[in-house]
Amino acid sequence: MIGIEHYITVSSILFVLGVLGIFLNRKNVIIILMAIELILLSVNINLVAFSAFLHDLTGQIFAMFVLTVAAGEAAVGLAILVIYFRGRGTIAVDDVNRMKG
Repeated sequence: MIGIEHYITVSSILFVLGVLGIFLNRKNVIIILMAIELILLSVNINLVAFSAFLHDLTGQIFAMFVLTVAAGEAAVGLAILVIYFRGRGTIAVDDVNRMKG
């Protein structure tokens, strides 16, 4: 039977992959956004797993809020990337410091 330990293990692996994706790849903004989505997914797995383990719906409600924040973050982040790409012709993270002024 699948226990809470299995969910925590999967969530920990996803969280570490998300953090590594942010720190190891600092050149591509889209991969950084996907790594943030992995981190949010790992949080959702923990919330739902502990909610089911404790027989309480609060964790599942918070997971729905995290999903809405993730959807908003993805929409706004991609919109900013499209506008930035139209102006600069690239989405390299190294060139973002030129936006000052």
